[in-house]
Amino acid sequence: MSGITVIGSNMVDLTTYVKRMPVAGETLEAPAFEMGFGGKGANQAVAAARLGSAVNFITVVGNDQFGQQQLANYQAQHISMAGIEVGEQASGVAPIFVDPTSDNRILIIKGANLALTPAMLDQKIDLIKNSQLIVLQQEIALETNYHAIELAQHFQVPVLLNPAPANADLDMTYVSKVAFFAPNETELATLTGLPTSNLAEIKIAAKQLVHLGVANLIVTLGSKGVLWVTCDQEQLIPSQKVKAVDTTGAGDAFIGSFAHYYIQSYDVAQALRQANQYAALTVMHKGTQKSYPNAKTLEKYVH
Repeated sequence: MSGITVIGSNMVDLTTYVKRMPVAGETLEAPAFEMGFGGKGANQAVAAARLGSAVNFITVVGNDQFGQQQLANYQAQHISMAGIEVGEQASGVAPIFVDPTSDNRILIIKGANLALTPAMLDQKIDLIKNSQLIVLQQEIALETNYHAIELAQHFQVPVLLNPAPANADLDMTYVSKVAFFAPNETELATLTGLPTSNLAEIKIAAKQLVHLGVANLIVTLGSKGVLWVTCDQEQLIPSQKVKAVDTTGAGDAFIGSFAHYYIQSYDVAQALRQANQYAALTVMHKGTQKSYPNAKTLEKYVH
C-alpha cells in the first residue's frame, strides 16, 4: 500500500476581490480579478502532493480549454494521471468573492464533476485498494462518496471525509464507517441541528456525532484552531497566528496536509498540529492552490 487517493472535484476558480459586496441592483467596480485552479478535491490533492506524498486523484475534468489546463496542472504537481478522466461536459467553475477582511463567498457550478459516478470508481479499483488513505469531500454526488466508503471498507483502507459543502442529507450510517470526519463548525451545525456559536456548544455537537459512531471527529475552527474528539478524549489544538490576506482554500490545505502528515507518522495529534501550521501559512497569500507551499518553502517558516 502506498500514497493517498483523493476522490473528488476539480474547479477553475474565478476570484474577484471586492471592497464590499453589491446590494441588489447595484453595480460596483472591483479592484482585482484572478483565475486559478481549485475544487475541493483538487486542492486537497495538490496540498498533499506539494508536501511530497504520492497522490492519485480520481476526478473528471471538462472537455474544454479549462480541462486541458487542469490536466497540465496535475502533471506539473506530480499527481498521478491514472484516475483522471475527461468528460463530455464543460469544466466546473467556482466564482469567488473576497472582501478586505479576507472573508470569502463562493458559488459552485459542478459541470464535468457530475460525471464522477459510482460506476467510475469501479473502474479505478486498483487505485483504491492500494491506498494508505482515501480522502473525500462533498462537491460530488453523495452516492459516489458512499460507494467509495463501501469499497474502502472492503479493502480495509481508512477514509477521511470532509463534509464540505455541508449537506443535511448526508447518511450518518456511512459517516460512522470512516476513520476521520472533518467538518468545520458551520457544517457541524448543519449535520447536528445544534448551535455552534462558541466552543462549549461545538463540543456538545461534536459529542453527538461521536456517539453516533464517528471514530475521530476533527472540527476545524479557523483562527481558533482545530478540535479533535474521540469517544474517550477531546483536544483543542490552537492555530498558528498570522496576518490573513485570503482564506480561500485554507480548509482544503488543512485536509490535504493532514492526510500527508498522518500517513507519515500515524500520529493524529502531531499531524493536526502540522496541518494547522500549513493551513495558516496559505492564508498569508492570495489565491487557492498557488498559495500552498511545497516542502522546501515550508522549511523557511517551520523549524
